[in-house]
Amino acid sequence: MPSRLALFDLDNTLLAGDSDHGWGEFMVQQGLVDAADYGAKNDVFYADYLAGSLDMVAYAEFALAQLTQYSAQELNDIHKQFMQTTVIPMIAPKTQALLQKHREAGDVLVIITATNDFITGPIAAHLEIPHLIATPTECIDGRYTGKLSGSPCFKAGKIDKLKAWMSQQGYTIEGACFYSDSHNDLPLLELVDEPIAVDPDAQLEARALVKGWPVLSLR
Repeated sequence: MPSRLALFDLDNTLLAGDSDHGWGEFMVQQGLVDAADYGAKNDVFYADYLAGSLDMVAYAEFALAQLTQYSAQELNDIHKQFMQTTVIPMIAPKTQALLQKHREAGDVLVIITATNDFITGPIAAHLEIPHLIATPTECIDGRYTGKLSGSPCFKAGKIDKLKAWMSQQGYTIEGACFYSDSHNDLPLLELVDEPIAVDPDAQLEARALVKGWPVLSLR
């Protein structure tokens, strides 16, 4: 019997916070960007995300613009510090136990996230989740261009990215479960056999109640 997919949103699901927004705050705290201008724009984008009105391409390119001035090694060093100060403390208390439950069941663990692959790659590695589907960043000759290399992995775009990944990897959606906190993920939650709402926002909580979906907290 083929292994089933266990799909996980990242921000505010496995993490008790948002790594994309956290990256912006980290950049401000480290003095790597102009605090007033960058911080204010970062907060506006995050508010748009929570409201379901985010222009994902604009936000991704806003976040990626700062990467162009650094070498790959510099970014690696910066990200290591980001992991220690921001991400690791953000991991929800019950996340590791949930992941281990799925490993023991023989499931294939996949993070599927709107946050870009620069930010989320090391997070997936730290959580020992072998597969990552994220918003793709463009990197040429070892340097980030500040642009995306494809469409965002956001809202219904998560379905497109997942289908392409499954085709490449030889998996199907049959029996899959998906954990998410956000109404932005309703398209994929509606698609899978086992949708699970995790510390859900108000809109997702209401839909889960109507649909009879499980609701759990990892915090």
